[in-house]
Amino acid sequence: MAATLKLSIITPEGVSFSEAVDMVTLPGIEGELGVLPLHTPLMTQIVTGEVQVQDGPERKRLAVGDGFAVVLPEHVVLLTDLAVMADDETQMRAALAQAEARRQERLASDESARVEAALAHALTQVKGKRRPMK
Repeated sequence: MAATLKLSIITPEGVSFSEAVDMVTLPGIEGELGVLPLHTPLMTQIVTGEVQVQDGPERKRLAVGDGFAVVLPEHVVLLTDLAVMADDETQMRAALAQAEARRQERLASDESARVEAALAHALTQVKGKRRPMK
């Protein structure tokens, strides 16, 4: 019997996908990552994109949002904020647009957090300079 790989995709709503597959291709932060059974263990960040699943002659596609992948020799687990089967291209495009909007919101909130931290740092420096030396 040929080796297979269990793929589990988990979102905040629950398990979106869980099947034994021959190969999975993930949208990694530095490009696509192909995973076969007995792959070296690793953890990586995934980005909004398409997961491609090969199961014998059958191919499946899923749209996923940002998240993380844990790769073990016999199991791949994706933790993501969104996962939609790509059977319906309209549904897939809508899901990807929603995931991209979430990412932009996070980037905007991260930027405001950086600005607030810089402001707090500057205020601390000003207070320190105003304090009289003893």
